[in-house]
Amino acid sequence: MSAVENRPAGACDANALAALLRCELAAVATYDEAMEKFEDPHALDDLQKIREDHARAVGLLRDTVARNGGRDVESPGPWPSFEAAVGDMSRAVAFAALKQGEQHSVNEYELALENNDLNPECKALIRSELLPRDREHVERIDRLMGGMA
Repeated sequence: MSAVENRPAGACDANALAALLRCELAAVATYDEAMEKFEDPHALDDLQKIREDHARAVGLLRDTVARNGGRDVESPGPWPSFEAAVGDMSRAVAFAALKQGEQHSVNEYELALENNDLNPECKALIRSELLPRDREHVERIDRLMGGMA
């Protein structure tokens, strides 16, 4: 079933927005799970900040989906690799999986910017807030990985 019910004139493609929302919901769930695997307060602080960024993105995207005639999304989409790596993971594997998930989000936002059915308001949100934030997450995880002994 489509995420779009009634698309107002000039509205964004609510299906594309819903896909981004599912990605952000998956990121929040993934960071919740990942934080259970770490004891290092520095790493936990960084992971919590990233998780909070994703939670804010969920709110922004939910509002945008609603304004553009879409239905709310409750279930997350897949976030690559983390579920497979969760079992008996080392810090390095956990960070690599989180980085892969962040890179997946960056790719999804870049693809969304190529979508001609997204209006300028939606693209501006992606360009100004969501995409730069996820790129920063990749850099932050790289720094965490570099700090491992």
